[in-house]
Amino acid sequence: MTAPAPAPVSYRHGGLVCTDHTLSVPLDHADPAGPAIGLFAREVVAEGREHEDLPRLLWLQGGPGGRAERPNAAGAWLRRALAGHRVVLMDQRGTGRSTPADRTTLARFGDDTEAAAAYLAHFRADSLVRDAELLRRHLQGDRPWSVLGQSFGGFTTLTYLSLAPEGLTRAFVTGGLPTLTGHADDVYRAAYARTLAHNERYFARYPGDQALAEAVAAHLDAHDVRMPTGERLTVRRFQTLGITFGTAAKFDSLHYLLETAFTDGAHGPALTDTFLRGVDAAVSFAERPLYAALHEPIYAQGGRPTDWSAHRIRAEFPAFDATAGGPLRFTGEMVYPWQFDEDPALVPLRGTAEALAARTDWPALYDLDRLAANEVPVFAAVYHDDMYVDRDHALVTADRVRGLRTWVTDAYAHDGVRADAAVLDRLLAMADGAA
Repeated sequence: MTAPAPAPVSYRHGGLVCTDHTLSVPLDHADPAGPAIGLFAREVVAEGREHEDLPRLLWLQGGPGGRAERPNAAGAWLRRALAGHRVVLMDQRGTGRSTPADRTTLARFGDDTEAAAAYLAHFRADSLVRDAELLRRHLQGDRPWSVLGQSFGGFTTLTYLSLAPEGLTRAFVTGGLPTLTGHADDVYRAAYARTLAHNERYFARYPGDQALAEAVAAHLDAHDVRMPTGERLTVRRFQTLGITFGTAAKFDSLHYLLETAFTDGAHGPALTDTFLRGVDAAVSFAERPLYAALHEPIYAQGGRPTDWSAHRIRAEFPAFDATAGGPLRFTGEMVYPWQFDEDPALVPLRGTAEALAARTDWPALYDLDRLAANEVPVFAAVYHDDMYVDRDHALVTADRVRGLRTWVTDAYAHDGVRADAAVLDRLLAMADGAA
């Protein structure tokens, strides 16, 4: 049995009324009498409308392993959503104010990496959906609500439609229609090709950065350069900065980081503290360890291990080999086993990550028959040049979900819903029959 939920706490700021909710949920929803973990959610409503019976909209955050946005830093979508909804911001289990899962809390498993992996196996989309259903009933009983899923939150929305469509009135997805049947190998094979295309866009915009990036790589290869956290910065870790190419908000950030790279040191050119601190902020998983541990398991189904898919598939794309003699290219949204050796936040999780990569008994995340017979209205923005979520995979999935309407646009990057309220405005208009 789960413990009674503590009383909610409300406060006001910036024209918003926020109410914090915490409740206890089963670690394993198939064993409701077993161990429990904490789930946190924040309900936000526009000031002056807090007493109105507005429909609730659950925001499903990207990730995996991402806490919900905070109201003071949320993207453009929030103010638009508040025009007609109470918005619920749920911290995914393991993140934020929900019971955390990181190197500190997982240390209780000691050397039993299989037990730690079994624990983290309960942190995928199927568990998030069941958490959301308990939260929905806690907030409004049997009344269904709407969801807005961004990126991995869109993946979770498809799982919601598979496992508990009775909880939904309508669903919105932005940059987050997953492959329903593809293996992680298929995902990363497509992702590497898109990442190369984004490298070309980046260096076309900043042609002078090619020589500068290669100078940094050569310096790292020849010197033992330490980041502020003490670990050595390797060339391959430097290459992971390409993850910034996928969003409009961060696409240019590498350029402005590279311009701080070098200074005159006592023994010749040296990398600046400003540069190294900026690199550390971009490549460290200290604030999102579950993203690294679960990035491949979110695609695991059908009895096949992921087996470090991104690492294996990378060999098919020699352009990313910094030793091959071609122009340096940056990788994107991939996680590699060596990151669990080089990132202090991940080092204690190496054995657990290995166990997750070898795991084969993953339950299905999507019910293809149920999706084919879907009765929940679904409206999805598909970004034509999305670096993180493959357009072709998304459109195949859209065709397999009954009643799903897509809006394919090349006007936005992966973070379109955060960058411009017009994205959500368009999806809401589609739902209202006005677009």
